[in-house]
Amino acid sequence: MLNVLTIDVEDYFQVNAFAKVVYPDQWDSYPLRVGVNTHKILDLLDQYNIKATFFILGWVAERLPELTKEIHYRGHEIACHGYGHQLIFQIGPDKFREDIRRSKAILEDQCGEAVCGYRAPSYSITNKSLWALDILVEEGFRYDSSIFPVVHDTYGIPDAERFPHMLQTKAGSLQEFPLTTMPFQIGWKKMRLPIAGGGYLRLLPVETIRKGIASVNNKEKQPAVVYFHPWEIDPEQPRIKAGLKSTFRHYINLHRTEGKLVHLFKRLKFGTMRQVLA
Repeated sequence: MLNVLTIDVEDYFQVNAFAKVVYPDQWDSYPLRVGVNTHKILDLLDQYNIKATFFILGWVAERLPELTKEIHYRGHEIACHGYGHQLIFQIGPDKFREDIRRSKAILEDQCGEAVCGYRAPSYSITNKSLWALDILVEEGFRYDSSIFPVVHDTYGIPDAERFPHMLQTKAGSLQEFPLTTMPFQIGWKKMRLPIAGGGYLRLLPVETIRKGIASVNNKEKQPAVVYFHPWEIDPEQPRIKAGLKSTFRHYINLHRTEGKLVHLFKRLKFGTMRQVLA
């Protein structure tokens, strides 16, 4: 079964884990590493003949316009990650609309075609920000991949549907591709294990991720989605001082990410989100 491979194109200093120590007006003072890391990813995908969906931050695209063009030239899908990487439930409807409109325009100008997919920074479409789905439809998006059906201290809608489905909003229809989870039970308690990638890929054994995706494919007859960030294959990135939890989440097992991705690339089939949803 064809699964979806996605890359959230943002740099190491823009993550929500560092939001309390690195502010957006300081971003330009940090050395950019996202360009070099993304090119490394592109070469890796070429090696395994994989096409992916790149959710690109507008702030990055604005400073590295040739990067968007190179991703598009190599046959990958360009999608939107917003402009300023701010949590949706914190910025509110008006700023959210301005943010996605600005980013969508930048990306469409650079790649020369309509951008129809969106993923929220830090998966911040939650029960507190479901209004964002209406705005996405109004701004011309056809699909979203922002809802994580798990319990988490920042994001997540624990009881959300686990697989791709159509959402009906006041503004119209929107396809949703939730981040992949696998159900399991400890005693009487039913839980969902995140197997979609990112920090979970770095933390969990790669065979746990692979077997989980294989189970979703073979037993539940559904496609999975895997995500990661360019900074996750960059163990040499500058260290930012933050709290213990944020530091752990960001830096754990960076040196193992690329090897784990290759393990999955060799054993599973991947394509773009547009392909799979079609």
